[in-house]
Amino acid sequence: MKQKLFSAFLIALALTMVGSPGWAAEPFIFPAKGQSQQQLEQDRQACYRWAVQQSGFDPMAPPTATAPPPQQQQPEGGVLRGAGVGALVGVAAGAIAGDAGKGAAIGAATGGIFGGVRRHRSEARNEAQQEQWAREQASIYEKRRANYNRAFQACMEGKGYTLK
Repeated sequence: MKQKLFSAFLIALALTMVGSPGWAAEPFIFPAKGQSQQQLEQDRQACYRWAVQQSGFDPMAPPTATAPPPQQQQPEGGVLRGAGVGALVGVAAGAIAGDAGKGAAIGAATGGIFGGVRRHRSEARNEAQQEQWAREQASIYEKRRANYNRAFQACMEGKGYTLK
């Protein structure tokens, strides 16, 4: 169950990152003031640490959920449960009409159909809640990543670099 939720979260996250202009693995950095490669690496590390501190986001850490996933509710209804309830109702209705066996059969069939529909709706509702949670988590991740990117860029530009 948790594996399925985590997979849904990662899929939503990947889809968000692919289509997002805020996502960039690494920006191109140009030393606009003639900084050496060694200076560039020192400044990159310093800006990485500063951007993590400012944004509260570490792009090197694996993504984590900010909230627990919604609890799965037990699916409502079911064919057998619905058939049983329908048969009981059908027996009563059939006894009044004079044929309890026929009433039970009709009630069981009708109850089974309605039970199956209720179960399907319940499962669809659970799935929709899980997908919504995954989309929310991906959106939160994207915003935090964008804040980190802005902080990193501000730091590097303050040290005399051009980023694209």
